Amino acid sequence: MAEVAFPRRIAFLFYSLVFIAGIAFYIAWGLTYGAWNLLAPDWIGAYAVTAILLGFGVVGMLLYKD
Repeated sequence: MAEVAFPRRIAFLFYSLVFIAGIAFYIAWGLTYGAWNLLAPDWIGAYAVTAILLGFGVVGMLLYKD
């Protein structure tokens, strides 16, 4: 059976959007709650979401760059 190659450009675009979502989440969280220090113990959940989105975005973009 012939397999269809997954376009690298689509994967790179997806990981770029994940990275942008991480930045957007950090900005939205800061504007909503006035808490720009995500390392404070009160905001550890927001830090976790931001770190995961940014981390997966960067690693994915590095893996799927041209």
